[in-house]
Amino acid sequence: MSNTIGHSLLHQTLLHPTVLEQQTKINSCNISGNSFFLPKSTANQAKSQIRKSPLSTKFRSNNVKTTKLPMGTQGPVSVVPRAVLASEPTSELAGRFNLDGNSDLQVRVSFPDAGSISQVDLQVTNSSNSLVLHWGAICDRHEKWILPSRYPDGTRVYKDRALRTPFVKTGSNSFLNIEIDDPAILAIEFLILDEAQNKWFKNNGDNFHVKLPVKHRLNLNVSVPEDLVQVQAYLRWERKGKQMYTPEQEKVEYEAARAELLEEITRGTSIEDLRAKLLNKNDKNQIQKPPISETISKIPDDLVQTQAYIRWEAAGKPNYSPDEQLREFEEARKELQIELEKGASLDEIRHKITKGEMKTKATPKKKNIVERIQRKKRDLMQLINKYVAGSETGQEKISVKPKSLTVVELYSETKKEEDVGSILSKKIVNLSGMELLVLVTKPDGKTRIILATDFREPLILHWALSKTGGDWLEPPSTILPDGSVSLDKAAETKFGQISFGDPPCQVQSLEIEIEGEDFVGMPFVLLSNGNWIKNKGSDFYVDFSTKPKQFRKDAGEGKGTAKDLLEKIAGLESEAQKSFMHRFNIAADLIEEAKDFGELGLAGILVWMRFMATRQLIWNKNYNVKPREISKAQDRLTDLLQNIYKSHPQYRELLRMILSTVGRGGEGDVGQRIRDEILVIQRNNDCKGGMMEEWHQKLHNNTSPDDVVICQALIDYIKSDFDISVYWKTLNENGITKERLLSYDRAIHSEPSFRRDQKDGLLRDLGNYMRTLKAVHSGADLESAISNCMGYKAEGQGFMVGVNINPVSGLPSGFPELLQYVLTHVEDKNVEGLLEGLLEAREDLQPLLSQSNDRLKDLLFLDIALDSTVRTVIERGYEELNDAGPEKIMYFIILVLENLALSWDNNEDLIYCLKGWNHALNMLKSKDDFWALYAKSVLDRTRLALATKAESYQRVLQPSAEYLGSLLGVDQWALNIFTEEIIRAGSAASLSSLLNRLDPVLRKTANLGSWQIISPVEAVGYVAVVDELLTVQNKSYERPTILIAKSVKGEEEIPDGTVAVLTPDMPDVLSHVSVRARNSKVCFATCFDPNILVDLQAKEGKRLHLKTTSADIVYREVKDGEVEVAGPIVVKEESSMPRLTLVRKQFAGRYAISSDEFTSELVGAKSRNISYLKGKVPSWVGIPTSVALPFGVFEKVLSEDCNQAVAEKLDTLKKKLKAGDSSTLGEIRKTVLELLPPSQLVEELRNKMISSGMPWPGDENEQRWEQAWTAIKKVWASKWNERAYFSTRKVKLDHDYLCMAVLVQEIINADYAFVIHTTNPSSGDSSEIYAEVVKGLGETLVGAYPGRALSFICKKTDLTSPKVLGYPSKPIGLFIRRSIIFRSDSNGEDLEGYAGAGLYDSVPMDEEEKVVLDYSSDPLIIDGSFQQSILSSIAKAGHAIEELYGSPQDIEGVVRDGKIYVVQTRPQM
Repeated sequence: MSNTIGHSLLHQTLLHPTVLEQQTKINSCNISGNSFFLPKSTANQAKSQIRKSPLSTKFRSNNVKTTKLPMGTQGPVSVVPRAVLASEPTSELAGRFNLDGNSDLQVRVSFPDAGSISQVDLQVTNSSNSLVLHWGAICDRHEKWILPSRYPDGTRVYKDRALRTPFVKTGSNSFLNIEIDDPAILAIEFLILDEAQNKWFKNNGDNFHVKLPVKHRLNLNVSVPEDLVQVQAYLRWERKGKQMYTPEQEKVEYEAARAELLEEITRGTSIEDLRAKLLNKNDKNQIQKPPISETISKIPDDLVQTQAYIRWEAAGKPNYSPDEQLREFEEARKELQIELEKGASLDEIRHKITKGEMKTKATPKKKNIVERIQRKKRDLMQLINKYVAGSETGQEKISVKPKSLTVVELYSETKKEEDVGSILSKKIVNLSGMELLVLVTKPDGKTRIILATDFREPLILHWALSKTGGDWLEPPSTILPDGSVSLDKAAETKFGQISFGDPPCQVQSLEIEIEGEDFVGMPFVLLSNGNWIKNKGSDFYVDFSTKPKQFRKDAGEGKGTAKDLLEKIAGLESEAQKSFMHRFNIAADLIEEAKDFGELGLAGILVWMRFMATRQLIWNKNYNVKPREISKAQDRLTDLLQNIYKSHPQYRELLRMILSTVGRGGEGDVGQRIRDEILVIQRNNDCKGGMMEEWHQKLHNNTSPDDVVICQALIDYIKSDFDISVYWKTLNENGITKERLLSYDRAIHSEPSFRRDQKDGLLRDLGNYMRTLKAVHSGADLESAISNCMGYKAEGQGFMVGVNINPVSGLPSGFPELLQYVLTHVEDKNVEGLLEGLLEAREDLQPLLSQSNDRLKDLLFLDIALDSTVRTVIERGYEELNDAGPEKIMYFIILVLENLALSWDNNEDLIYCLKGWNHALNMLKSKDDFWALYAKSVLDRTRLALATKAESYQRVLQPSAEYLGSLLGVDQWALNIFTEEIIRAGSAASLSSLLNRLDPVLRKTANLGSWQIISPVEAVGYVAVVDELLTVQNKSYERPTILIAKSVKGEEEIPDGTVAVLTPDMPDVLSHVSVRARNSKVCFATCFDPNILVDLQAKEGKRLHLKTTSADIVYREVKDGEVEVAGPIVVKEESSMPRLTLVRKQFAGRYAISSDEFTSELVGAKSRNISYLKGKVPSWVGIPTSVALPFGVFEKVLSEDCNQAVAEKLDTLKKKLKAGDSSTLGEIRKTVLELLPPSQLVEELRNKMISSGMPWPGDENEQRWEQAWTAIKKVWASKWNERAYFSTRKVKLDHDYLCMAVLVQEIINADYAFVIHTTNPSSGDSSEIYAEVVKGLGETLVGAYPGRALSFICKKTDLTSPKVLGYPSKPIGLFIRRSIIFRSDSNGEDLEGYAGAGLYDSVPMDEEEKVVLDYSSDPLIIDGSFQQSILSSIAKAGHAIEELYGSPQDIEGVVRDGKIYVVQTRPQM
């Protein structure tokens, strides 16, 4: 459209009313079904084509084709728009797409009548049962997805960016129906996700794009005057820069203009208002002046140059290139042109420029914005903190004695123990030295109020009933207690003296019982000797409407909680729910008591505050409180929390979590500004009625964190061009419904409604107001947290007047610039640089958080905000990782792990994981062949760290959540997921997600596959799913069973009837349970693929056939009636199993013997084997010196006169055990520890140890001998371990015949410990040795310590070339001082057909020290030559011992200073 065309058209429009020829037939055949589906990149280009209607009217040259009406004919002609994409008002196949092989997607779109709902029907053929639609909607002028308020059941909001709706599976197909009732929505876009396989289906690499019938919302029988359509078309032509259009484009633009006007009409605009709006806007500006092309030429160049200078100043006086200067001149000319179009003359423009009143849209040019910060090199070891709540931290542990109950509290407990029915509420009020109990119960549909006090003077209750919560009504005479007096709108009842308890106590008490549900509460005051007693100047009020709570009977025992504190909180809840001021002040009153309870006390406060923050508790009830009072109470509470943070570092993690739920607060004006500034908004923007006035009343009555959401919803609503659905979308996504708005004491009934001329002012003022709201309510808001630390000052009018917050002192240099970098980039799509900036800021803060600072609270809130931002940023960055390689994923893991390490107490394990990831990343960059194998071990350890933290939260928080939640009537679903939601609120969940992304990549690169086969046995059985193998280890399954066990620690027994154990856990290949599985011919394997595990768990109860190789398991379902025999399995009937027999050993007359005296009559195989090795193994293999307490010594000691009482007690307990009472096992072990040593035993053992060259513990002091004697007794007592006892019963060993010798050896303070199997146990290959190595003592290898050992194989033909199969992931190593170990050596070990080794205990005289391991500095991991040397030596030692015995051996040993020591060997089972 040329300028002259536009001008001519405008004059025709205004001076000659015309109509277009009515040709509205629609040729729907020109649009195929697939035109609904457009790649996102072409969607906008196609929009006009979809809207087109082939009208004959065209713009050509100066002419508009018109038809003049005869005189007297009324016009304009009515035009009835219809849905462009439909030929009939039903539905049409919009497209068919192949998703995957034989799976197709079909989409149908309905074409509704006016006012009805658009429907999109999707069908996926031959689909899985785990399809989810990942979708959003597209509106006018919005490229980003919006989330419709109407969506199918089961839909969940995904990260506030999309909706996820599950398909419904019917037969082999999946179906989904979506209804769209929002006329602003033009299209939906979606992807399809198969959640089980984590597989996405796209439309040629892009989103599926479904156009909805655009005119479905315009199908109104409305006349649109053609002159207005022509004006709108002209305005569109202007908006688009007065382009030259082809005839076809003119037609499209004309119809688009008609659609825009119809859209205005559907919103309620009348034709008259539309005409006034268009003509007022254009009449004086465009008709009464020459064409724009003429105007532009008349703008003097000196004005353009002056305006360009103004723009240059506004942009910060940048250095422009010649091309930029020309562009700036053109922009200046356009700004002046706009002023002319508004009606200003050139003289008026010149005057405005002279006065400095000329505005410009130029903004300061960004100055050299840093795209990436340079991170400082830091020593990660400096980040380690070892603060552990509940452990010795250098401070004396405070023991909290239960406080004695007051008389009123005792009376309350007495009444609650009676059958008083459900308890509605309990409250004890302190009034000038006296206590008043108000207990409300619900017996048999009645409401009973129990009042009691320790007040000594005669007391009268002046009371009434209420139906609304604020009125006083005279109680019915039928419910008045005896002796009551009726008054006008009230009654008076005397308290009576009551004695109770033993010893007896006295209180004044009375009870009132009310029938029915007519009344909601009871107001009252007290009267004594003519004096009125009130509740802080107000009436007391008893609320009957509270949900019934069971304080004692249904709340459990409160084990693992600060029970007394939680019950006190529950008793105060009715007071706390009045307002945030009350709640925060009560919490502040309780915080010292909570600290005295220690970790569990603070956990109770956290749980209570978390219930508040998640709206499980009432925020405000019948109480008007000023915002500054709330802010002051917050400030008081957070100051106390800050002080505990300083003085009790072991609780810092809990305290940070409490602070994040409470918010920042602020003394005085910060809170009051909430009240004041809403008035400024109303006054500045002329919006004093409707919703804004209702919100104003709510804010004055009781502000809450909901106000932050309401403010954001208003901002979003205004920014969306006043789309009310956007307002509700923001509210609903943040948990605020219409019902919640109506539930406020000052309810919000209305929706917002603003004029367009209010837009700019409201956005400005609400944006400022949001800062005030967040300053009070949001502890994790980044911008306000930064402002609070950096300081700000505001002067002048309106918002923030007189606010002056000084910067925190002592901030590191460059810190303000770092925070500015974070704020500048906080919305970046590529988040890597932003994450680095956030973490650098947190690192800079760490030293300040451990120092004394009167502004510590502000620094803590800043750190909490930075931490929270990391989590949201990493979630936003997932898309960045979709096509990323392992190097980038590993770097993101490093960043998130660093963030966690900065947030958690006792973070040593995380720091070593972090160092491990850095080492793995360096290995990858240097193209080390083993980088993936090493990274997998670090990944496994990181997962263990996350699991340990989750277990810690579960242990500390969940009992308190369940007990307090039951006292307060919190919804059960909220209690069930309490700890889970705490974990998900931090970045641990993000880290777990990243690990899940990387795991399959590492397994594939390292050729690990989905399984580690520990015992390769073919099996057929029925699937059973259990949480822990430990819980079923003593069970007997009646049919062959495949156990899917989520947890296997390593020391469990395998239940009878089990043919396979499959687990995601990672027990060592040489752990007890692994050896048991191989000996029992039970399939045992670790599964690394979560999808396989989910599939196996889904087959619970079904019969499967497992076929194993050395690296994989293939399984299939065995149908009913199908005969399936697993390869080598021979199922033995219980009666056919050989009965093993033991020979009772007798005391041989000696309490102690040396190694050269070891025989089968005196000691077990363990002692004999170690003696046999002496002098026969190569000289470079060390054998520790040994002595033993032989068989029969225990029985001899027990028979001594000094131990007669112990013997009698043991005899009684053993009879109970034989009768089937296995609970006596623990008592038996305790009883054995009561034995006293005969003097001859002490003397003989001392002589044998000294003559063998071993140190005698008693030479140090008597206490050392007592330690040794206790260790010996623990070895004897281990005969009655549960695991050992039930194991011997399974094979029908006579437990009474089991005898225990004790092998005594000096402990070698090992650098490493190892276990060797000289035939590979996983493959059965006798040509290669398999071994596992741990750092420190071997107990972490053979005991139930989580994580994997370093594992390797070595061919016997090439013992100098060990091959590492897996790197270690065990976080803990055990180390000990020079000491003695006492090893079990029974006659029930290493029997043919039964492996008893490992069932009984070996006990060191001294306790081992647990050390968190740093593998990144371990030479066995990072020094290739050292690794080759040590592993080769271990393999050579194993081969030498195997050759010595002539059979496969199971060998244990240690490495000290590079030397190999073997501590025991036995035949490999």
